[in-house]
Amino acid sequence: MHAHAHSSGPSTPEQADRERAALGRLLILLAPLFLATVVGLIAMWPHDVSHHIQNDSSAWNAPGVSIIDGTVTGVSHGSCDGQPGSTGSGGSEECAVARVRIDEGPDAGTSTSVQLTAAVTSSGVRTGQVIRMYRTPGGARAAYQFYDFERTVPLVAVAVAFAAVVIAVARRRGLAAIVSLVIAFVIIGRFMLPALISGSSPTWVGLVACSAIMFIVIYVTHGFSTRTTTALLGTLFGLLLTTGLGVMTARWAHLTGITGEDDFVLTASAPDLTLTSVIICGIIVAGLGVLNDVTVTQASAVWELADSARSRRDLYRRAMRIGRDHIASSVYTIAFATAGAALSTLLLLSIYQMPVGDMLRSETFAEEIVRTLVGSIGLVLAVPLTTIIGAVLAWSTLHGPESGSGEAAPEPSGASSHRQGAVLGFIPGRRGSAGPRRGLVDETAPMEPGGRVPSTGRQESVLAAGEDVAKDDDRSTPPGPVDDSLFRRPE
Repeated sequence: MHAHAHSSGPSTPEQADRERAALGRLLILLAPLFLATVVGLIAMWPHDVSHHIQNDSSAWNAPGVSIIDGTVTGVSHGSCDGQPGSTGSGGSEECAVARVRIDEGPDAGTSTSVQLTAAVTSSGVRTGQVIRMYRTPGGARAAYQFYDFERTVPLVAVAVAFAAVVIAVARRRGLAAIVSLVIAFVIIGRFMLPALISGSSPTWVGLVACSAIMFIVIYVTHGFSTRTTTALLGTLFGLLLTTGLGVMTARWAHLTGITGEDDFVLTASAPDLTLTSVIICGIIVAGLGVLNDVTVTQASAVWELADSARSRRDLYRRAMRIGRDHIASSVYTIAFATAGAALSTLLLLSIYQMPVGDMLRSETFAEEIVRTLVGSIGLVLAVPLTTIIGAVLAWSTLHGPESGSGEAAPEPSGASSHRQGAVLGFIPGRRGSAGPRRGLVDETAPMEPGGRVPSTGRQESVLAAGEDVAKDDDRSTPPGPVDDSLFRRPE
């Protein structure tokens, strides 16, 4: 775990002390949430899920049924008439019968034939390809049925390419992100899903699981610092809001969770699982990734802008301009991702030519609409909270509590007299010089009324040059002391 470095981090011991104090206050706020997450994990951790599952509700769970691999040794194409799954469209469809060598199981080394539907055949079946088959024991010889294609090699290749690209570009941070992703899916697979199957409260399961994921992902990926803790606090706020809105909206809209045949199988296989819990947890998990992305980016933006901001209020306004752009892009990102996931359903309903109103009110689309909109509400409201917390902490860390008002930060000491020297026409001493340059004021001229030094042609001739050099000094070297002897009348 490493610190999340930024150019606007503390550069003095005083700023480092103030940042440690700010981090301590944030940790005091997070401590009860962390403790509640740990207690929730321990209390709801599922220990024995097998007695919550009905093993005879599907072909996969039937006694003696297994899935084995086989290699295609030949393919015979033909008509789909009378084949299971045929649409009855005549000769426009082409099915096939594959001759397969069984590679594992009790019948390894023998051959069998399996029927392939039009969809499977059109995807491309060739000799030497590995497929997966259901094996159902019975009688003198077991029966075999096509289950799916073997996809281990392409999936592993794509995963390795993904990891290589992420690590090559993001380096250690990319490796940390991949490790965090693995941990997140372990929590989902080992805690969330078994707890739902066991009949635990979906609200608490989703909230505890996603909170645990956030505590791990943010700190492992982005490091332990004030800005990442700010992002975590904003994320947990959005998570709580999304959970509450999801529960209320799911009940208000009477979402049952039954949209297809798989949902009936799920209900029969896990009698203690309510499909409404699937909807609620789906809402929480769906908004988690984008919510984390927005809050981390927003917290980082606040710290990057803190040095150049004129006041805490100015810092908040400038950071929110970034936040609004991020909100806008994230909202339609969620919408497009939802549309892409439901594209097959969209095509089917388009073929049915259902009225748009009826289509949107259907269970299938209502779930996706609620998931998208509720997640977006939590995301939008988490941005200003993250920005407010970040602006307060970043400003007080870099400028101190005395500069925490909405007024502009005070000028550095000596800047006013430095500019005065430029206007009067002399150049403050630079490094390596003996001091203020003389000869810009006529020291022998009599003082005018009020003690004002009369201007001379020489003074006016160097005024512009003095201003330019003084501006350069403002950016690089602190102003030198003003020599009062320049303005004293000769004795």
